[in-house]
Amino acid sequence: MLFLDIETVSRHATYAELSDNWKTLWQAKHNTFRDIQETEAESYASRAGIYAEFGKVICVSVGYFHRDKALDIDMFRVKSFSGDDEKTLLEELAVMLRKYFRDSDTWQITGHNVREFDIPYLCRRMLANGLELPEILDVSGRKPWEMNIFDTLQQWRFGDYKNYTSLKLIAATLDIPSPKDDIEGKDVARVYWQEKELPRIVTYCQRDVITVARIVMKLCGETEQLLDENTIVL
Repeated sequence: MLFLDIETVSRHATYAELSDNWKTLWQAKHNTFRDIQETEAESYASRAGIYAEFGKVICVSVGYFHRDKALDIDMFRVKSFSGDDEKTLLEELAVMLRKYFRDSDTWQITGHNVREFDIPYLCRRMLANGLELPEILDVSGRKPWEMNIFDTLQQWRFGDYKNYTSLKLIAATLDIPSPKDDIEGKDVARVYWQEKELPRIVTYCQRDVITVARIVMKLCGETEQLLDENTIVL
C-alpha cells in the first residue's frame, strides 16, 4: 500500500488578487453554492482551495511499510513534498512515483477520500502545470474495479452511501489517537496565507497519513500493535 494525503489552498491569498477573468470564473462557481450567506470574497477564502481549478497543492505526504531486516521489524516510512512552488513539488513527487511506485497493479494507493479528492486533485494540478501523469495516478478511463485504490472512507461505509464520515471520527470510533491535535482542514488556508507556517501543515499532513495507516491496520485485524511511534521514520 502507498498511503497518500495532500493539503491544498487557494492559488491566491485573497479574491482581490484575482484577474478580472478569474473573478468572473469564481463568481460563476460561487453562484452554484446553495444557501450560501458569504460574499464572493468570503467564499473564495473558505472554499477555493478545495477546487483544483482555483487551488494549488502545498504539501503531499506519502507513507509505506517496509521490512527492516537488521531489526527484524516492520517500519513505516513517511516522506513529504512541500513548498510554495507547486510545480516543483509535483515534479519531485512524480519522479519518486515513477522510480519506486511505477506499477499500478502492484501498488495500491491508500487514503481517506483519496478516490474522490486527492487523486483527481493531483492529476488536475499536474496537468495544469504541464506535467505528465505518473502511471499510478493516471486513472482516467479506467472502470471503478480497475482502479487499485483502498479508500478508508469507502471501506467504512460498508455499502452505506448516505453520509460522509471524517477521518477524525473514524479514528475516535476505533480508539486511535486523533490526527487533529493542532490544526484541522479548515485551518490550513489561514495557517498558510496569514501565519505562513508551512511546517505545521506538513506535520498535520504526515499525521493524517499515519492515522490512515493505523485505521487500515485495524480494519485488517492488526490490533496487537497499531504502528508504534518507534517504528515510524519521517
